[in-house]
Parts: sequence; structure tokens; C-alpha cells
Amino acid sequence: MSAHASNPLTRGPVLLIGADGQLGTELRKALATRGIAPVMSSLHGTLPDGGTARACNLSAPGALAALVRDVAPAVVLNAAAYTAVDRAESDVELARRVNAEAVGELGEAAKALGATVVHYSTDYVFAGDGTRPYREDDAPGPVSVYGRTKLEGEQALAASGADAVTFRLAWVYAAHSANFLRTMLRVGAERDHLRVVADQIGAPTPAHWIAEASLKALEAGARGLYHLAPQGQTSWHTYAEAIFAGAVSRGLLAKAPSVEAIASSAYPTPAARPAWSVLDSGKLQRDAGVQLPDWREGLDEVLDQLTALPR
Repeated sequence: MSAHASNPLTRGPVLLIGADGQLGTELRKALATRGIAPVMSSLHGTLPDGGTARACNLSAPGALAALVRDVAPAVVLNAAAYTAVDRAESDVELARRVNAEAVGELGEAAKALGATVVHYSTDYVFAGDGTRPYREDDAPGPVSVYGRTKLEGEQALAASGADAVTFRLAWVYAAHSANFLRTMLRVGAERDHLRVVADQIGAPTPAHWIAEASLKALEAGARGLYHLAPQGQTSWHTYAEAIFAGAVSRGLLAKAPSVEAIASSAYPTPAARPAWSVLDSGKLQRDAGVQLPDWREGLDEVLDQLTALPR
């Protein structure tokens, strides 16, 4: 960590890339609580709430760098990525273009302007064969195209020499967008019995926790590579059961379906998933004083958010 005399978020414009996504939506809210209205970009120039943004296609070489030069931001928050994990296995060039090459271009453009970059990566950079929570200095070993291209993006940003902080995340979800929790609530309302993988372990992380924690860490001067995950760990199977229990108690579901625990081998996918996605976030706590609570608290908060929505 380096000591930054001033909060970079107040030095000038803030550019939010991927403002229409799950994390981008929560970053907009976290910035708003700070009185900051970012310049927003999305692929098609639209936002889920009907608002408009600057259109930027990260698959087009030079497009992101041109946007950065035009906006001349003090901070760039990159919440955009190619996240279709299974499709990436057959769409390698597009995944690499968005997750790696565009990130390198972003770093170079930010370096030229003296801007600070906040970038988000993934647990998929690891093989998933660990037995203790992964630390930042553990050797990566991605087993999917998505994981490899995200690792290449981390490396390209670091190589650019830009002032930057990268956060590795795992099992991200929110009360909106496409994610495991919302899928479970939808399918759980339709079926009496579900089969969910029980041999993949991680910590479900609310996007609103990530948004707030990453901005706090930026403001505290955190730079370099950090893991950002809640306390505790669970399997997808146990997570699903916790979702249903919490949803029933809040009246979001009439009754919980039975959830059968299955092995990953019983649910084959084109891309391999890390069996172990537990991240050690101790470095972030030591450097920036930022620590997330237990994952169960996050689940309660997101279910409460869903309960408060009009039905």
C-alpha cells in the first residue's frame, strides 16, 4: 500500500465501465452516497433503470482507451468483463479481448493520464485444488478460458504501470441481475426438488458489499492485488438451503423445495469450476482496515432487500 495524500475519488471525474451490470449497479449506489455522479459506460449505452450511458464496446480494439482519453477521469472503475464462463470455452478470442487486451489498453491510457484504476478479477485464476484460503501470493493455475483471460487481464494491468488496485472476487450476487440466488428463488418456486452441487466451496459475496469495500480500500490508499471475500465458507448446496430457509421465513417463497446434494461430476459443464474458491482477505484488512462480515449476514441483507421490493 502506498500513502495517497488525497482521496482519488475527489480529484476529478470518475468513469464507471460496465455501469449496467451487477457490480456496476452497486458501484453507482456506493458513489451516490459519496455525492459522486460518475460518467457511466455500458456496451449499448443503456442502463437497467432506463438511464443512458456512454456506449463502449470493449471488444473493439482502442475503444476503451479512446473513452478514457475523452473523459480524462481521475479514477476508472472497471466493472465490465466477459463473464459467460461456459461460452468462453468456445469464444476464446472475444473473452481474451474483453478480459485481457482491453484491460491492458485501459491501464496504458490511465497511466498516460495519471488516473487510478480499480479493477475486478476472480477466484477462477486458481486451479481450485487448495486446502486453505488462497492468498494473493499463491500461484495461480486457471483451469478455464475465463480464468486464464482474467489472469491475463490482471497481468496486463500490472504491466501497464498504472496506479491501480485489483480485487479478486468469488460467488458474487445481488438482489438484481442474473446470479445464483435469483436463479434459486425462481426455480425453487417452480419445483419441489432440486439437485445442487455440494463439492464446490466458497463464500457468497453481495455485490453491494464489494462496491462499498473496494471504494473504502481505494480511499485508504490500497494499491496492487487484493482478495475481497466474506468470512466463512459454504457449498453451493448449503448456500441454496440457506437461501430457501431465508426466503420462506420472509414470505418470498411459500415453501422450500428439497435440495439434493450432488457431485460436480453429476452436473457437467463446458468449463471446469474451481472446487475450492475460498479467498483469504487478511491482506486487505491489514493494509486498508477493510473486512467483510460472515457470508450469512450478506445473504440476510440481500434477502431483506428483495423483501422490501414491491410485489
